Amino acid sequence: MDIFIIFQIPKANLIRSMKPMLHKNQVAIFFLLVFIISWSLIYVIFGSDGIPATKEQQEIIGMTILLGPSIAGLLLLFIYDKLQGLKHLLARLIKLNVNIKWYLVALLTAPLTTFAGLVVFSLFFENVQPNYMTADDFVSILMLGTIGGLFVALFEEIGWTGFAIPRLLRNHGILYTGLIVGIIWGAWHLILFWEDNSFTELVPFLLLIARLFSWLPAYRILMVWLYKNTKSLFLVILMHLALVVSLAVIDPLLYGKELLAYILIRAVILWIIVAIMSLVASKSVR
Repeated sequence: MDIFIIFQIPKANLIRSMKPMLHKNQVAIFFLLVFIISWSLIYVIFGSDGIPATKEQQEIIGMTILLGPSIAGLLLLFIYDKLQGLKHLLARLIKLNVNIKWYLVALLTAPLTTFAGLVVFSLFFENVQPNYMTADDFVSILMLGTIGGLFVALFEEIGWTGFAIPRLLRNHGILYTGLIVGIIWGAWHLILFWEDNSFTELVPFLLLIARLFSWLPAYRILMVWLYKNTKSLFLVILMHLALVVSLAVIDPLLYGKELLAYILIRAVILWIIVAIMSLVASKSVR
């Protein structure tokens, strides 16, 4: 019995000493868990052959990594906030009674900025058409984009907006919160867009960086702005869904330098909107 007590005391002290660190770094722990869960699942399914992924593997990987944010978010909500945290998550998830203008922000930001990017792009490149005009079956693309987008938005935002963003907003503003989550969000997508030649050839490398970090942080800042003003997880999911549908239905089929130019145009448009939003918000504070 004495030996058991001797071994238990250091263990108990270690746990007590770790509690402040674990409490202080909740968001960092969430980010770490997201990557561990998402990328470990890919390795379990495909082994080292899934990194980087082939075209055939990307669809399965795209759905599998969704478990990272959702599992990490739900697990940490329960650990830190117990059942009350899960109840609060549900309350935000079913919060529908919000001013109509925020529904318009959620539904129209992605398609309008995508169309705007397409218009600007067409000024410099010929024969550019949105995907729905060149596809054989528009209804199928719309349905697949909507159904897939719903799963993507729900599983991702349970973690990003369900757990991480509210905690960051306690001590930081919209821009900082959106930028941090947006960069992590972009890095988390690496496994989807990493191709064999991404780090050996200039254009594929620039494409990878642009896909992950040029416009995703800007769009995430707008999502944080929406959440900050509504406290509705439902609306953020709706805004994420609108993005996925827009990418599937509107984005033209492009490659190489043309794709890089299109992505950067989209990024410029979104960052201009972020700048306008920040300016309006700063004036309203005054």
